[in-house]
Amino acid sequence: MDKLIHDDKGKVTISNDGATIMRLLEIIHPAAKSLVDVSLAQDAEVGDGTTSVVILSGEFLKEAKPFVEEGVHPRSIIKAYRMACELALAKIKELSISLEGRSDAEKKDLLRKCASTTLNSKLVSGEKEFFSQIVVDAVSILDPVLLELKMIGIKKVQGGGLRDSFLVDGVAFKKTFSYAGFEQQPKSFTNPKILLLNIELELKSERENAEIRLDSPEQYQSIVDAEWNIIYEKLDLCVQSGAQIVLSRLAIGDLATQYFADRGVFCAGRVEAPDMERVQKATGARVQTTVNGLNSQNAKGVLGTCATFEEKQVGAERYNLFMGCPEARTATIVLRGGSEQFIDEADRSLHDAIMIVRRALKHAEIVPGGGAIEMEVSRHLREAALTHTSKSQLFIKAFAKALEVIPRQLCNNAGFDATDVLNKLRQKHAANDGSGRNFGVDVNTGGVVDTYDAFVWEPSLVKLNAIASATEAACLILSVDETVRNPKSENPQDSMPAMGGGRGRGRGMGGRGRGMRR
Repeated sequence: MDKLIHDDKGKVTISNDGATIMRLLEIIHPAAKSLVDVSLAQDAEVGDGTTSVVILSGEFLKEAKPFVEEGVHPRSIIKAYRMACELALAKIKELSISLEGRSDAEKKDLLRKCASTTLNSKLVSGEKEFFSQIVVDAVSILDPVLLELKMIGIKKVQGGGLRDSFLVDGVAFKKTFSYAGFEQQPKSFTNPKILLLNIELELKSERENAEIRLDSPEQYQSIVDAEWNIIYEKLDLCVQSGAQIVLSRLAIGDLATQYFADRGVFCAGRVEAPDMERVQKATGARVQTTVNGLNSQNAKGVLGTCATFEEKQVGAERYNLFMGCPEARTATIVLRGGSEQFIDEADRSLHDAIMIVRRALKHAEIVPGGGAIEMEVSRHLREAALTHTSKSQLFIKAFAKALEVIPRQLCNNAGFDATDVLNKLRQKHAANDGSGRNFGVDVNTGGVVDTYDAFVWEPSLVKLNAIASATEAACLILSVDETVRNPKSENPQDSMPAMGGGRGRGRGMGGRGRGMRR
């Protein structure tokens, strides 16, 4: 289920992403803050499983609470939990299915199914097939060695439906603020030369309190002419370089805009730094802080290029699209939607799916989802616990029971009876021949299904990282036996010494305090 978070500034966020919710909540309790850190670490490392890691941490602590209350030393529980965690991770690695050695078409199909599984619990689950294809196509465009996340841009345009979203094989950003004359500039090019600048191309007003002493009106005119000559010289050098598209991080004024329009050159100023960086990497252009010495001969190593450029209307906005970039492989997803909150949640959902596909490409191993892997690991731990004769047997069984919270929560979210479904899953996973090890929750029918055959897959790295992080968080909190707090330090006024006269050691300046000379 989704959560609506309303902060003190009036901003409303609708999300079911664990990391987003934990980040927005103003959590005060010091122990709870460790769960926030675990969730954010999971989001940064893997990108998905942020809710699972918090739920698992809480369930591990819940199962340990009765033992602590009965007087069991927390160190015994921590030792058993870490032992159970190692057994669980080893079992997950054993059950992982490798994607290596498959054709590109098969790999893309498998990655699309991993992305669909991630989007299944999101607000955009109704269009998961559509978005999973976009996500896989976007990640496939990237450099297969680096797979840089920042080379995938996501732009949000309000209006239209989700199906109006599209993928750009290149860089896209919203048209920047423009002056008169912009409409006269060309709006499309084929194999254009691109010049990137970090200078202002406009006439600047003098600073306040600036003073110039003149002897004659001719001197004033020479100063004005010098200003115009400087700006025109800069514009002439830009055109002489052979560039057909000029982008700058700083302002491009109305004079420069009209000058470029008269010469068939497209320009855009105040381009945001992330967009500028992606254009730089994608087209091979180098950002220039000066145009002095720039001409057609020495501009070859400075200018970039792309296959096609066009300005396109998207909803109520105009977007500049650079497609077919030769130097670096980059992609941009343009998201459409009815409301701002809905588009923001779709953005977070696609981020999770992109992270999952990237991880699946780097670590090409998957496990069946839908709670199947947790149930199988739980069964394995229960059997492993019987080999121990100490108290660890109870603690490992508690760890195994805690893992069942994932399929139970899936049932609750889908509106089904968790008790009935878990009983069916236990019966399937208890089979000696291992035929039921891939069975998980079927959220469509309320029963159980072989999630591997149903293509409900997740990268094994998500499960490995979630269980390891949740165990460490639970052990960290269990290892704390006392909280030390100084109430006086929270109120600075209470901790300040009184300056007035008093008796004994607290007397004023004129008293005979102990240790003072008579």
